[in-house]
Amino acid sequence: MRHKAFTLVEVLIVVVILGVLASIVVPQFASATSQTQEVATLEQLTHLRRALAVYTVRNNSASPAINSGDGTWAELLSADYLRMGAPANGWIGGPHARDIIIRTTPDTAYHRNYGWIYDPATGNIWAAAFDDADKPFPQP
Repeated sequence: MRHKAFTLVEVLIVVVILGVLASIVVPQFASATSQTQEVATLEQLTHLRRALAVYTVRNNSASPAINSGDGTWAELLSADYLRMGAPANGWIGGPHARDIIIRTTPDTAYHRNYGWIYDPATGNIWAAAFDDADKPFPQP
């Protein structure tokens, strides 16, 4: 009695087809990850800008006391302007995603040194590794 089974050639053909399909699908998932990081960072930036605007209106056009460092949003956190907690910049990720620096201009290139840029004189805030039009610089 003869048992029916797949031949080695048939198995190899199936494996090659699956390999070709995987090589088509996997890059699309990698692109989706970076898009998710970008969108999440822009959402965090929108929340920060709204919190700053509300704070400024409620405090007679005064800017909050925000210092350089790891998520030191001070008055915005303590007065419940940022109920979500200290925001993280998902585009840069890593240990510095919550860090704030004080500066008057947005970034000009991608980096991972800090997550946010705040200008206390104007009240402007930018996401690190994004340009002045809120477009991200390419990740290396």
